[in-house]
Amino acid sequence: AGVADVDTGRPVQPHMRHRVGSITKTFVAVAILQQVAKGRIDLDAPIGRYLPHLVPGERGRRITVRMLLNHSSGIADYIPYAFPSLVQGSAQSLDDNRFRVFRPEELARMGLNAPPTHEPGQDAQYSNTNYIIAGLLLEKVTRTRAEDYITRHVIDKAGLHHTYFPRTPYIVGPHSKAYEAMYGLIDPPRDYSVYDMSWAGTAGALVSTMEDLNRFYRLLLTGRILGPAELAEMKKTVPLTDGQGNVLMHYGLGISYEDWPCGRFWGHSGSVFGMGRYSLTSE
Repeated sequence: AGVADVDTGRPVQPHMRHRVGSITKTFVAVAILQQVAKGRIDLDAPIGRYLPHLVPGERGRRITVRMLLNHSSGIADYIPYAFPSLVQGSAQSLDDNRFRVFRPEELARMGLNAPPTHEPGQDAQYSNTNYIIAGLLLEKVTRTRAEDYITRHVIDKAGLHHTYFPRTPYIVGPHSKAYEAMYGLIDPPRDYSVYDMSWAGTAGALVSTMEDLNRFYRLLLTGRILGPAELAEMKKTVPLTDGQGNVLMHYGLGISYEDWPCGRFWGHSGSVFGMGRYSLTSE
C-alpha cells in the first residue's frame, strides 16, 4: 500500500527490498544454535569463557550465552550512546552518523560501559548490545566474520535469494525510500534509505523481502533449519518487560510469540530509521 517515493509517486510493491532491522536477531540466534549443535558453544556457559577481554570479571562469569539471546543479561542498549541527540530531543545524530562506520567492539563497549539495567537473569529487557556481542561470539568460535558465516550457513541454507548484509550505505535492488519523522522531531520526514548500517550490525543490519522472510520463518518453525533440540531451546521464552514490570512480549532465543484469536504465531519485528518490518508465522 502507498507510495515508495513521495516525489515520483511510484508504488510500493511486494518484491521490494527492505531493511528488516531486528529480524536480523533471529538469523544470529540460528547461527549460534548451529554452533551449539556442534558442541562449540554451550548456551549456559558464561560469556567470559569465550570473550574474556570484552566481558571480564564477575560480569563475564554471571552472564551466559542464553542471557544474551533472550535479553536477560542486564547489559544496556548502546543506541542512546551511538545516537546521543535522540535522548536530548533532537535527530541531529541521525544525520551526523549517516556515513559513520562503527566497529562492533565499539558498540559493545558503549552498552557494557553503561549502567546495567538489572542483575543478570533477574529480568529481561530488550538490548541491541546483546546481539552485537552474540555476533562477536560467533566470530570467535567460527573464526569467520559473523555476517559471512550467517550468509553461508543460514541465508544460503534457507534458499533466500534477496536477503543480505549490506556492504555499502545503499540498498541493492528495488526498494522504497525510508522516510523517518522520529515522532515529530523531523518535519517534514527525511529519507534515510542511504545509510551506513554498521551501527546496527548483527543486531539489525539485514536487508530482505517479504517472500524471503515468509520462507525463512516457515522453514525455521517446521524444523528444516535447526534440529528439534535447538528449535526447542529457541522457543523457551522469558517475559520481556519495559523496565516498569509491564510485559511487552514473550521472548525466546531470537524469536518471540504472540497469541491471536486464530492461534499462536512466532517471529520478530524490526525497525531502523525510516523502515519497519513485522514477520510472524503460525506454528
